[in-house]
Amino acid sequence: MFDSHTHSNFSGDSEMCAEAACEAAIMQGLKGIAFTDHLDYDFPEFDEAFLIDFDKYSKFMDDLISKYKNKLTVLKGIEVGIQPHVIEDTAKTVEKYDFDFVIASVHIIDRLDPYRGAFYEGKTREQAFIRYLEEILYCVSAYENYDVVGHIGYIRRYGNLDDRTLTHSEFSDVIDSILKKVIHDGKGIEINTSGYRSLGTPIPDYDIVKRYKELGGEIITIGSDAHASEHIGYNFDLVKANLLELGFKYTTHFERRKPVFDKIEK
Repeated sequence: MFDSHTHSNFSGDSEMCAEAACEAAIMQGLKGIAFTDHLDYDFPEFDEAFLIDFDKYSKFMDDLISKYKNKLTVLKGIEVGIQPHVIEDTAKTVEKYDFDFVIASVHIIDRLDPYRGAFYEGKTREQAFIRYLEEILYCVSAYENYDVVGHIGYIRRYGNLDDRTLTHSEFSDVIDSILKKVIHDGKGIEINTSGYRSLGTPIPDYDIVKRYKELGGEIITIGSDAHASEHIGYNFDLVKANLLELGFKYTTHFERRKPVFDKIEK
C-alpha cells in the first residue's frame, strides 16, 4: 500500500521531516509514500507560508527518491489548493515540474478559510456544505491538470457544528455531479484517513465512496494527510477492509502522472 497524501516541513503547516516520514512508512510496511506539499496561491493571511520554493523542493525530493530507492518508493507530489482566480498560476507551476502525482483540493471558499470560522457566519450547516461542494464542482470543471480530488468533505473538520456528517443522500445532486465529472475526465478521488483522527470516519465517508463505485469510478488513492510521522499509514488496514467490502479490488498510486493499480490483499 502507498500513503499518497503527506506533508513534509516544506509545507507551512507541517514540521514533519521527510526522512522521518519515510522511516515511519517502512515501519508500517508500506510499499511507498507520496509527498504532496502545499501549493495554495492567495491563501488568506498565510500566503507566504503556503508558497514553496519548488526548485528546492524538486531537487530535495529527487535526492530523497535516490536515497530510499532500495527501501521505499518515494513519489514527488503536490497538493494544489484551487480557487477560481488562481487556476492559471496553479497550472503554470504544475506544468513546470516533473511531479508524479497532483491532488486538487478546495481549502478556501469565497476567499474565506473554514478553519477560522468566518465562512460559516450567516450560513446554516446545509448552506455551508452546499457552497463548499459547489466550489469543488466548479474547480473540477475549470481545472484539468490533476489526478485525484482531495478530501471531499474537508469542511466537516471545522465550524461550530453539532452535526458534522456530509452524506451522499443529503447532497446527492451536487455530489453526483462532482463524481460524474471526475469519472468522465479519467480522474480519481482519495480516501483521506485524517478524518478518523477527529471525526471517526474518513473523508469522504464511505457512502460517497460507494456511490463513486456505483457510478463506475475505479481510481482511488489512500492518504493519511499526515503532518506528523506517527500518522503515516493511519488506519489503512481499516480502509482496506472497507474497500474490499464495497467491491474494490485495487487501490491506486501515481508515478509520472500515470495511475498504477495495486491489488488489495486480504
